[in-house]
Amino acid sequence: MAFVTKIGNPPLRYRLPRRLTQLYAGLILYGVGTAMMVRSRLGNMPWDVFHQGLARHLRLSFGTLVIAVGAIVLLLWIPLRQRPGIGTVSNVFDSGFAVDGTLAVLPAPHQMAVRIALLVFGIALNGLASGLYIGAALGPGPRDGLMTGLSARTGRSIRLVRTALEVTVVLAGWLLGGTLGIGTLAYALMIGPLVQLFLPPLTVRAPATADA
Repeated sequence: MAFVTKIGNPPLRYRLPRRLTQLYAGLILYGVGTAMMVRSRLGNMPWDVFHQGLARHLRLSFGTLVIAVGAIVLLLWIPLRQRPGIGTVSNVFDSGFAVDGTLAVLPAPHQMAVRIALLVFGIALNGLASGLYIGAALGPGPRDGLMTGLSARTGRSIRLVRTALEVTVVLAGWLLGGTLGIGTLAYALMIGPLVQLFLPPLTVRAPATADA
């Protein structure tokens, strides 16, 4: 008897309660980590430089703009023929609500040591949160889907498309008054290794199938 284990996205109903719990825990923690970085005032992640820049000119909260931009990006999936999942739609709303809720109760510290701690913990929390919601395998975030869709349609590498997108939103956000600083660079350097650390043990894999 030969056994072949297929690894990929599991069926929707496979371990669904655990995956939904993991998804929403990840999205909430992602919003909390984002708010911690904002309150550190040492630099935001690339898309949040853009969100904060917009917030300086529009009478909307930071979290509302996270939701609005995510919804607009999701609309761009249509011509790219990307298919959203439960996690995709949840990503648009939940992290934005979590950001606003955390910002409402988390004051902006003045001591540099506290600001650095907020930055470091915020980045670490986002790494864990990314592992949780990506590992739930219920659909990519709107910005991730835009990246993969553009790569597929243009034939350009994921690396090139991701870099082009993030440079564009960082420059646009900076010109609008968003906070660009050492935290932005630290996030760029740390988030990849952190996701790589957390994602494997948190990934829900497809059930093994046995073929005679």
